Amino acid sequence: MKIGYRTVKTALGTPFAIWVAQMLQLNNFASAGILTILCIQITRKRSFLSAWHRVAACLVAMGFSYLFFEFIGYHPLSIGLMLFAFIPVTVWLKVTPGIVTSSVIILHLYDSGDIGWGTIFNETLLIVVGIGTALLLNLYMPSLENKLVEYQEEVEHNFSVILKEVSTYLRDGTDSWTGTELTDTAALLEKAKSLSYRDVENHVLQAHNRYYHYFHMRMKQFELLERMVPLASRISSSYEQRILIADFFDDLSKAVHPGNTAVIFLKKLKELKEHFRNDRLPETREEFEVRANLFHLLNEIEEYLVIKRSFRKSDV
Repeated sequence: MKIGYRTVKTALGTPFAIWVAQMLQLNNFASAGILTILCIQITRKRSFLSAWHRVAACLVAMGFSYLFFEFIGYHPLSIGLMLFAFIPVTVWLKVTPGIVTSSVIILHLYDSGDIGWGTIFNETLLIVVGIGTALLLNLYMPSLENKLVEYQEEVEHNFSVILKEVSTYLRDGTDSWTGTELTDTAALLEKAKSLSYRDVENHVLQAHNRYYHYFHMRMKQFELLERMVPLASRISSSYEQRILIADFFDDLSKAVHPGNTAVIFLKKLKELKEHFRNDRLPETREEFEVRANLFHLLNEIEEYLVIKRSFRKSDV
């Protein structure tokens, strides 16, 4: 059983917040721990957003509590009537995640029987201690780079295998590949994209996140690879230019890495397409269909390379 860093933060932050609230001799000091638990998040951005939602909702809740409890009375019916007004306001202010937290404050104020400045000050300090502790703990987020690099290497390996298998089929006509790398890569890219998004949210002030854009680029390329495989299978074994295409895919399979090789391969592809254009015209329907699939395949691989070239330009 694995214990995550969020669990560790919660286990450390909750008793600390309660201890600070006790030292300040606050009423309902245990609630500071509840506020800390609710504000521990998996990214810095979510942590700041969560803190804002809860602080804003709590301040609104204190204002509504004073109006309803002081003018209608400290009665369960007052809580119900207040919630009818309070919840729509939180929705309008877009701070609905803070409803649970503010409910704790509402019940404290209801239980006090008299909302004075001392009570407001006590609840404000509880909010500061509880949410402040969570914010301090969330300033530290473990680096995700090692895992992202691991995902990157796995994706590149699978891309290389897929391109190599296409090359092998075009050259030899063998169809022994199970296609496992296709399904594995689809799942791998989903996990990588999700993790890279967490990395984006951990770098709040960073405008550009290389890994997020990298995996987004690979997802678009993978969609093209999925289309290329059936296209390659339609190119007849009798078509003599298969070897040239196979060599191109073979070279490409050896150059799957973060570096900028797209420009070189786009130049080779242009020469290859020009060679095919100068070839004799198809004489039969079957040959025409093969030629059409060939140019479709070359267009797909051109788009694959253009995506990579664009990524490298934006990464500079």
